[in-house]
Amino acid sequence: MILSNNLSQKTHYEIIGVKEDASHEEIRKTYRSAILNHHPDKQQKTSETSNPEHELANRFLEVQRAWEILADPKSRALYDNELRTLRQDAVTAEDVTLEDMTIEDNGSCFELYYHCRCGDYFSVESSELEEMGYLFLRNGNKISLQISGSLPASAILPCGSCSLKVRLFIDADFTLQTELNS
Repeated sequence: MILSNNLSQKTHYEIIGVKEDASHEEIRKTYRSAILNHHPDKQQKTSETSNPEHELANRFLEVQRAWEILADPKSRALYDNELRTLRQDAVTAEDVTLEDMTIEDNGSCFELYYHCRCGDYFSVESSELEEMGYLFLRNGNKISLQISGSLPASAILPCGSCSLKVRLFIDADFTLQTELNS
């Protein structure tokens, strides 16, 4: 299962303007050039013909965030591994939301599942989602989902029998209240 905020975002490498196999020195040089080009103080001195001022400030912050990840060898290795995993799992049969899922109470946790074309189903347990910061609360025979973060996320769920996968979108603004299927 893969957690991601947005698979269509530019990578940190694209933001800085280097290839993914670039050396640390190449990344550092390109970062320095990019950060100088997009610095808000420098932009105020040049003509403001193409981009609004807030877009330039956002670009500056994007470059800075990308450098923070790519400058540290450990965080870069983790980021590279996450990119590889996201790319492997990016192809899905369809996208589903929590509203599309059926919930069953298994006693110690809840199982959320969605039927696959092959007859089996895609499933995830509440304990797996809780590890990602999504807490399920029981109130009588209803449950609700409490989300700690504010950003929408997604999880890739494989089918139990075939090779299909679905992307489960988890929206931070969504509160799930449903009757339990026993």
